[in-house]
Amino acid sequence: MPLYEHVYLARQDLSAQQVDELTNQYKAVIEQHGGSIEKVEYWGVKSLSYRMRKNRKAHFTLLNVNAPSPAIAEVERQQRLNEDVLRALTIRVDALEAGPSAMMRKADRDRDRDDRRGGDGRDDRRGDDRRRDRGDRGDRESRGPREGRPPRDERPADTAETTTEE
Repeated sequence: MPLYEHVYLARQDLSAQQVDELTNQYKAVIEQHGGSIEKVEYWGVKSLSYRMRKNRKAHFTLLNVNAPSPAIAEVERQQRLNEDVLRALTIRVDALEAGPSAMMRKADRDRDRDDRRGGDGRDDRRGDDRRRDRGDRGDRESRGPREGRPPRDERPADTAETTTEE
């Protein structure tokens, strides 16, 4: 029988239990048509690149399937009818991956990286580096006194930010 990787996206306002029920429903359809599910991976709720049917996030689920093509056609038909499924993609493959998929390996790698860093689960790439002191810039010389003006902390507060326009 042909091998398929099938990924579907479910609406964000569903619970994980409801997504699991959808997965079980599609498993039953495939098994009724003489196929089998080799692996199921729930990738969680992820942000979408663009809005789909007014949703910015979705539940992602991967199914590795060993089934005849009519079984896949029926699953895709049911997913098109179901308003909880935003999008689905089925790809025929020569062999199914034995271990975790690339998305699961990425999640494990990110978790390991955060553990090594001592991270608290927050994303350091979003501009939080402003709270860290950058330290002495030893490669540069001191700029010396500011020409014609005293240092900022010695100026009167009311003239510190005013500018004159001529």
